[in-house]
Amino acid sequence: MQFTPADHARIAAAIRCAETRTSGEIVCVLAHRSGEYGHMPALWSALFALATPWPMMALTHLSAQRIFLLQCAIFAGLLLVFSIDRIRMLLVPRAVQRARAHRAAVEQFHTRGLGRTAARNSILIYVSLTEHYARIIADEGLDSRVEQGEWQKAVDALVAEIAEGRVAQGFIAAIALCADVLALHYPPGDETNHLPDRIYLV
Repeated sequence: MQFTPADHARIAAAIRCAETRTSGEIVCVLAHRSGEYGHMPALWSALFALATPWPMMALTHLSAQRIFLLQCAIFAGLLLVFSIDRIRMLLVPRAVQRARAHRAAVEQFHTRGLGRTAARNSILIYVSLTEHYARIIADEGLDSRVEQGEWQKAVDALVAEIAEGRVAQGFIAAIALCADVLALHYPPGDETNHLPDRIYLV
């Protein structure tokens, strides 16, 4: 994925424009991946290796020593194959990917200072490309007023653009739709910009 300085500038401009309509704050984060899942290759390799002796004992006359050596070879070979990035991701259950991406989104929400604004009216637009995950996380001031479903139109627009390879345009569309929701609940008031108008790449 390429993200150019022009893409950064367009998103920053979209955030600045959106925040003229509301006292709420918008921050964007784009992650290549939310987790490394480094344990998955070893886990699956071990499961296959542990299953190896049973058919060999039933179907062959190999000695226990030879079976053990084959077990070790199978584990080592599968570990190499399963460590290939694309294959490793196929081993990670979808529920695990979503849970890890959600946890990463919450971490980014706090890391970027969205939970420290006085009015508690900030939102994070978070995308993790590898996990195919997009989420809008709102601070508690908004959570008490806005149902998560109200953000869905923005998420849908974001996902549709990303599916076509237009990542920056997806964020711009989502920012505009989020501003519509924010403006209803937090109209312009305090003009102080508490958070940077930018997208973070992680």
